[in-house]
Amino acid sequence: MPCGWRKICAPDNSWTADKSLVHDKASVKKHEAYLEGEILQADPVQLVRIMFRIAKESVAAARRHLKAGAISLRAAEISRASSIINELALSLNHEHGADLSRNLVELYSYIQHLLHEANFRQIDAPLAEAESLLQVLLEGWEGVAPAAPPAPPSGYAPLSCAW
Repeated sequence: MPCGWRKICAPDNSWTADKSLVHDKASVKKHEAYLEGEILQADPVQLVRIMFRIAKESVAAARRHLKAGAISLRAAEISRASSIINELALSLNHEHGADLSRNLVELYSYIQHLLHEANFRQIDAPLAEAESLLQVLLEGWEGVAPAAPPAPPSGYAPLSCAW
């Protein structure tokens, strides 16, 4: 996870796990601590899943804020989703699986376009499409098994903790 994960994934004072508007900073802090723990314990596949989940949740929150007329909150959620999509695009390995990588870059670019259009025109349709695409990507990643841990070097024996 990029060192700036808090900026991208951590909620602001308007967003919580149940996606409701709150003014209780203690609830926000609890959610941040939970998210931090989830991120620190995640393997690379789980990190990608977390990022897609948060991006999708941010787009859903932006849709709610658009409907409620909360312009700054809508813009913040769109910005969060856009930052996550950008991080996902930057993390692609273009040397391995070049065709897949190129297709994902194009898809991420299209999702970015939808987010920018929704923010500029203040309409729901691009957000709905972006949320749908993020759901499909999330479901795809949920089907990916995490990589097996590397085998210890030959001759390796863990130290005993017995006294």
